Amino acid sequence: MSSEHQAGMTLIELVMAIVIIGVGLAGVLMAFTTAVKSSSDPLIHKQMLAIAEEMMEEITLKSYTPIASAPASGCARNTYNDIDDYNGYSSSSICDIDGTVVLGGYSVAVSVVPGTLAGVSSAKKITVSVSHGAENLQLIGWRTGYAS
Repeated sequence: MSSEHQAGMTLIELVMAIVIIGVGLAGVLMAFTTAVKSSSDPLIHKQMLAIAEEMMEEITLKSYTPIASAPASGCARNTYNDIDDYNGYSSSSICDIDGTVVLGGYSVAVSVVPGTLAGVSSAKKITVSVSHGAENLQLIGWRTGYAS
């Protein structure tokens, strides 16, 4: 008698290996899907940051000293001539300074309140809040009366 040793897997062992690998792979994919769903979209976050920075720059370039101005209509800001005019500004879409809607799906709100910054009592805290769906971004800046 010759003793031949056969190498390989039986059909039952092969099926069991496929089942075990399939269950493990399904678990890994489920964890990956959950992580991707709960993470924010970097493009949306970058767009929200660009909107907030643009609005902050627009506000800080205005006069610190209050100047009489006509009220703006809609989301237009072309009559705003000092930073206090922006207090309470909000829009459910992003508009240019003349009020033309340039980007939908995002909203912006601005708050300008007096405060003290490092001992300087003539300072104003500017808060720009941008949102898109469940995503929110808040940019805070300060302006003093250095060029009044």
